[in-house]
Amino acid sequence: MKSSYKQRIAWRLTWVTALIISAVFVLIYMVADFTLIRNIDRELQLETEKHKDQIFLVRGEIRFLHKDEWEEMEHTQLQLNPIFIEIVDLNGVSMDRSPNLGSQHLLFTPEKAQTQDAWTLKIGDQTVRQQQIPLINDGQTEGYLLVATSFQDADELLTNLRNVLFVLYPMILISLFLTMRYLAGKSMEPILEIISIANQINQKNLNERVPDSNLNDEIGQLTHSINRLLDRLEQALIREKQFTSDASHELRTPLSVLRGTLEVLIRKPRTAEEYQEKIQTALKSIDKMTSIIDQLLALARVESTGKLVHEEVELIAFVEELVDQKKLEFDRVIHFNSQVGFPIYVKTHEKSLKMILENLLQNAVKYSSSDTSVVVEVGMRSLEPYIQVIDQGCGIEEENLEKIFDPFFRTQDALQNPVPGTGLGLAIVKKLCQESGIKISVSSILSRGSVFRLDFPKQS
Repeated sequence: MKSSYKQRIAWRLTWVTALIISAVFVLIYMVADFTLIRNIDRELQLETEKHKDQIFLVRGEIRFLHKDEWEEMEHTQLQLNPIFIEIVDLNGVSMDRSPNLGSQHLLFTPEKAQTQDAWTLKIGDQTVRQQQIPLINDGQTEGYLLVATSFQDADELLTNLRNVLFVLYPMILISLFLTMRYLAGKSMEPILEIISIANQINQKNLNERVPDSNLNDEIGQLTHSINRLLDRLEQALIREKQFTSDASHELRTPLSVLRGTLEVLIRKPRTAEEYQEKIQTALKSIDKMTSIIDQLLALARVESTGKLVHEEVELIAFVEELVDQKKLEFDRVIHFNSQVGFPIYVKTHEKSLKMILENLLQNAVKYSSSDTSVVVEVGMRSLEPYIQVIDQGCGIEEENLEKIFDPFFRTQDALQNPVPGTGLGLAIVKKLCQESGIKISVSSILSRGSVFRLDFPKQS
């Protein structure tokens, strides 16, 4: 069974802390070991230097500067830090030693004779630190002085320190894990509260929100993010309901006309002219439904399309060619105007840009009288290319400027003066612009016309 997030946090923090504590304990032990050995070696070095100036080997004979030194209490009795001394010849054979060695001998190591480094060894049941130096007479080495001091107390101290650290280590880790788990649980309480509230929000009460903690920490940011997500979901659901309602209404109208026309035809025999008239009415209803369905499919394709592949397009030539095509198709005056005298290259999805401009031009032609012209302008401002579609039509009320991009939205003027269309063209334009990274904006004055502007990202 997978552990909870609280448990995983506690384990991770405990493992990290365990590594840190182990490193600290090892460092403590190493510092203690180094300090004790350094102090003992310093005392040993002082003792060695003192005896080195008092003991000589002359042609295999030991001579003392102060013979009575060997009778001192420190060499005849066991003390807190006794000093052990032994003199050996070149082959390591003992020539003399301090009385406190008894029957024991210090260890002669030829390879350490020149380095004069101290090392730890066992003499009987006692641990000592030993150093050996050569005894030189007239430039010749005639033997070695071995000096050692007890390391027993220091060794016991280091052993006790190691044992204490080994015992403390698991105890600290267990206490740390329990503490971490408790603190992790307390830290998780605000998140668990958010989860509980979020689980109670569904489609029926999507207007509810997670209580704002008014904190600027990560919990506050999480609350803000969830509430913003719920805002977007609520708006999307409202738009979906509105879209479904509008689509049903738009399709129901031509279906009702079609059904009514066919019911009239079958009530009684009709003349050929009446049949032809009613069939024409039915075909118009079918054409309208076909147009709505085509636009709905186009909008669905745009919304389901993944990331569009952008390619380089020369904007002036592209727009001018499209304008020439639409002049013939719409049989209207459409002027092309370039504000720059050099090519403008943009990275965009060519088919999407073509569909955007076709819809904008179609709207411009539909909502303006036949004796007025439409202008398509291409230019660049601050390295940002733009296209403007300018008409001299009826214009749009200021409060409707944002709504015109909603599916099936029609202005009051369009409803009163029926204009062919489904109300989906600008919704498709808006969606294509979002997918292509193009910013679309509109400005309009009633009875004077509208300007739709496409701004492309800054070109490097």
